[in-house]
Amino acid sequence: MYTKLVTKGLLALTSLTVALCLTHLAPLSAQAANKKIVLIAGPPSHGVLQHEHKAGCLLIEHCLQGIQGVDILVQTGGWPEDPGVLEGADAVVIFCTGGNAHLAIQEGRLEQLKPLMDQGAGFGCLHYGVEVPKEKGGQAFLDWMGGYFETHWSVNPHWTAEFKSFPDHPISRGVKPFAVNDEWYFHMRFPEGMQGVTPILSAVAPPETMERGDGPHSGNPAVREAVAKGLPQHVAWAYERPNGGRGFGFTGLHNHLNWRQPDFRKVILNAILWLAGAEVPTQGVDCPLDDQLILSNLDEKRGRLPLDILRDARKNESYISPVRANP
Repeated sequence: MYTKLVTKGLLALTSLTVALCLTHLAPLSAQAANKKIVLIAGPPSHGVLQHEHKAGCLLIEHCLQGIQGVDILVQTGGWPEDPGVLEGADAVVIFCTGGNAHLAIQEGRLEQLKPLMDQGAGFGCLHYGVEVPKEKGGQAFLDWMGGYFETHWSVNPHWTAEFKSFPDHPISRGVKPFAVNDEWYFHMRFPEGMQGVTPILSAVAPPETMERGDGPHSGNPAVREAVAKGLPQHVAWAYERPNGGRGFGFTGLHNHLNWRQPDFRKVILNAILWLAGAEVPTQGVDCPLDDQLILSNLDEKRGRLPLDILRDARKNESYISPVRANP
């Protein structure tokens, strides 16, 4: 009888100990399950309130840092020297100068990214960051992001794009029709047949976008034909890779003040959550931003004062004008 009581007591004590351990470990498990999102901001580029890599990435951090299950890490000033920054990332998003200067194509960095991509990490780029040389990074970006800016094929005019309808996709949640003036790159290089690609933002480019002569970024016969036919041009897209990884490209964000447009920024914020495999809220990510926040963390650049540019922008409806959806 005594032996049975001792045995039962030991079993009860063991069960209690296990339960207490699990209780204490639960927060650690939840923390370990958080999606790690790494935002890489390139060095200063262009003029005041243009290509604001650091300020843009820090705005994204501000908007997403309170979302449960997500950890945001911002690397400013260029590529992280510590390899641990990228270790275990569920998504990597790059906002930087593109072309031959692109951060990701410098020595050894595509090789550094490849294991993450092979494991299914998301990969996204913003504005100039979507451009890499065809012969150096083009195929990798096509494989990881589902599209990129290819010189002598894609173009980079400034124009007001009107976005009137959106696909049934998590990135589109809560997004309403809007119009924004930006340097919207278009006629991107996509996979054959757009396989795996879902256009998120598409608009018909006006004839004025073809006023420049042919050149690496300005025009070519193929894009002129597409614009003449009135074909919708895709300026933001989602991509689902065969291995389950995800990609996102967004060609706007030359104009930093476009963060003022709530649907413009909602597309970006929704997309970054989706890239990492995190849940996108039913109505998307709502993140009010006032001008004080938008003008925070700007790179030091020579030129007009940001407040002067902001005063002019208030008179320019193209930054904030809504449009009506098609009936």
